[in-house]
Amino acid sequence: MSRRSFLPRTTRVIVFIIRPMLMLLTKRDWRGAEKLPKSGGYVLAPNHISHLDPFTVSHFMVDHGVTPRFLAKDSLMTGGIIGAILRSAEQIPVRRRTTNAKDSLGPAEAAVREGKVVTIYPEGTITRDPAAWPMSGYTGAVRVALSTGVPLVPVMQWGPQAILWPYSKRPRLLPRKTIHIRVGDPLDLSDLVDQELNEKVLRTATDRLMDTLTEMMAEVRGELPSTPRIDVHTVGKQQQNKPKEL
Repeated sequence: MSRRSFLPRTTRVIVFIIRPMLMLLTKRDWRGAEKLPKSGGYVLAPNHISHLDPFTVSHFMVDHGVTPRFLAKDSLMTGGIIGAILRSAEQIPVRRRTTNAKDSLGPAEAAVREGKVVTIYPEGTITRDPAAWPMSGYTGAVRVALSTGVPLVPVMQWGPQAILWPYSKRPRLLPRKTIHIRVGDPLDLSDLVDQELNEKVLRTATDRLMDTLTEMMAEVRGELPSTPRIDVHTVGKQQQNKPKEL
């Protein structure tokens, strides 16, 4: 069995096209893969710093035997060519039209219960921090982990933004950039497991996750954030405040 034979056929085609380009155009500093659970479903929670980073984190996942499965709006998956590609690549629909957060994440919860790995960006969008630090997070990633009892694994990326800065349309491919990926230990949520999944518990767990991602990034960058963390719930009101390139 080849290293990537575990992938759905459509994903294998995408990997066949994209992976050689990433191998050519990037250098890799990947650490912590041994912390990925060896069996069973779990939630991967990466920071979001570029339109490119779903490809870079998928590159890491594929090369470590993990099928990339991300949340996608269910409206994108219901028809057309894009929908057919997403469905055949086993992406996970999120039902954004429902008013119940638990119901909207039902397919993700079902997937991890089936032993699949689901990647959920806790920020829900690319960071708007001027220096590309993680923002605060939505509670979806921790909700799926706590409601199903699966591990929640933080994954920090730094480097994709050097190729394609947040919200930029001008990639900088040369010289080759290094993609730093760090996998953290599964987040310790043992003190919250038996509690009711109310907003306080979910926010406590999410803040813990975002603190962890920020600490992991600070270690790679060799510096600490110099400004307060941006609240993701306010970014819609700050569309004009897009990050400026470092």
